[in-house]
Amino acid sequence: MIAYTLRRLALFVPMVAGIVAVTFAIMLLLPGDPAVVLLGEDATDEAVRDIRRALGLDRPWYVRLGSYYADLLRGDMGMSIFQNQPVADAIGQRLGATLEVAVVALLLSIVLGVLLGIAAAIWRGTVIDGGCMLFAQLGVSMPVFWFGILLMYLLAIRLDVLPSIGRGDPLLFALGDLLRGRPGPLLDSLAHIAMPALTLGLTNAAVISRLMRSSMLETLGQDFIRTAHAKGLLPPRITFVHALRNALLPVVSIIGLRFGALLGGAVLTESIFGWPGLGQLAVAAISQRDIPLVQGVVLSFAIAFALVNLLVDLMYSFIDPRIRFE
Repeated sequence: MIAYTLRRLALFVPMVAGIVAVTFAIMLLLPGDPAVVLLGEDATDEAVRDIRRALGLDRPWYVRLGSYYADLLRGDMGMSIFQNQPVADAIGQRLGATLEVAVVALLLSIVLGVLLGIAAAIWRGTVIDGGCMLFAQLGVSMPVFWFGILLMYLLAIRLDVLPSIGRGDPLLFALGDLLRGRPGPLLDSLAHIAMPALTLGLTNAAVISRLMRSSMLETLGQDFIRTAHAKGLLPPRITFVHALRNALLPVVSIIGLRFGALLGGAVLTESIFGWPGLGQLAVAAISQRDIPLVQGVVLSFAIAFALVNLLVDLMYSFIDPRIRFE
């Protein structure tokens, strides 16, 4: 397993190089000049040339790309054009907020999706099965941004039970306050993160529940399940010990992929709810043609996605001991 992990980690180098090149090419193809965006439409040609020279935008694209690769090897992600600070600092200030909402949404989607999938498989063809699959169909069909707006209208405007925008204290800090006997910050943090996490988590739970149902139905029809019934084992033990463990492998695979969807959906969700994370930062950077910052944000998303998928791969051997990595 150690050799397998090291090989997967070694693939990060070509992956990072490819992501940087693709992102750089896309930003070059977008209309607009960062110097003009920075100075305004009324800026003189001389002022625009001076800014382009100061920012290094007057150099050929291949020179700029090669210089960026060299900076990355030194651990330098460059300077943000509009934030006027190192890209690594700008990302570090917002990375925690994005990971917080993504992890909470992922946990919500796993718990809800797995439970709904199991219930639909056990009571196949009943009203429970139909309700679970209706939820799954709605979740798959409804765009993230539309679902977020509906939640905001219902919970923040009509019922006024949750705040519509912003972020409370970081959850880890709020948990520390709870241990010190102050539950207020935790309640405030949960109230702020509820709608963004629900927006991302419920749509992903729909996908997981459909896959969990089909995998569970296939597993429940296997010979070893019939043998367990013949031995007189209790149905809950058969379902949650024997069947669930074997049905989880395809679900674990999709969970890694859905984490990438969570990061992508965070761009829209953070814009809707005013969540101060990388998604909101990426939208601003793209509109300002801040190439170093866009590259840094995309690179951060890609590395997080790759690490989660590596973790998912390593979990296979714990779920099914028959799986071994060569």
